[in-house]
Amino acid sequence: MLPKIFQVGDFFLPTYGVMVALGFLAALWLTGRLARKSGINPDKVTNLGVYVALAGLVGAKLLMFVVDFDYYRKNPSEIVSISTLQAGGIFYGGLMLALAAGFFFMRRDRLPVAKTLDCFAPGLALGQAIGRLGCFAAGCCWGTECDRSWAVTFRNPEANRLTGVQLMVPLHPTQIYEAILYILVFAITYWRFHKQHTPGVIMGWYLVLAATSRFVVEFFRFHQQPNPFGWGLSNSQWIAAALIVLGVWMLARPRQASKAA
Repeated sequence: MLPKIFQVGDFFLPTYGVMVALGFLAALWLTGRLARKSGINPDKVTNLGVYVALAGLVGAKLLMFVVDFDYYRKNPSEIVSISTLQAGGIFYGGLMLALAAGFFFMRRDRLPVAKTLDCFAPGLALGQAIGRLGCFAAGCCWGTECDRSWAVTFRNPEANRLTGVQLMVPLHPTQIYEAILYILVFAITYWRFHKQHTPGVIMGWYLVLAATSRFVVEFFRFHQQPNPFGWGLSNSQWIAAALIVLGVWMLARPRQASKAA
């Protein structure tokens, strides 16, 4: 694996960070194109994407601190360490704060909420897929032991030092599982976007499909934190379940409005 693209002294360029940046740029470019197709000001949507991205970075870090509270309570200096700065955080924390920031700025700039969310949905899935490839290169979010022919074995000591991934053990390539699933989510939402649809439906499909993908992959993922509420489900699976409910509600709203009419 390749956790670092290059290194000069103590400075190095992390592969994960580069792939996340590429994923963000690809998502922002695609969202701008879809906004223009929907008749929405693409400049406002691009600015919104930047605000949402910054909120996402903060939210991902905040949820990481919450989930690993005991570790950071015992090691407070790690909160402002280089390793913490380079860590990607937890995606769902980023998504939740990004959605909150998105609603605020959409209201401020008078953007149509449902139509704007639909413009972001395919790009979010595409960006996640690219980001997961960087995750695989870094070795983070690794899977449980696997005896299948497609198992992967991490051998780079730097990957172990940076992320804690197990070395010389065949593991489920959970990062690749997610990348493939998010590509499928992108393909479905992008195709559906170009069909006639009620505003809000595309984001509803994204939430249902992306959260279901994460929920399933979590069963093959190694977890350092205990399950918070039992039932054998991880933190991410509980959040995914809530997002699935939200997505179903967004899909059901147009049907309810149609019946009311």
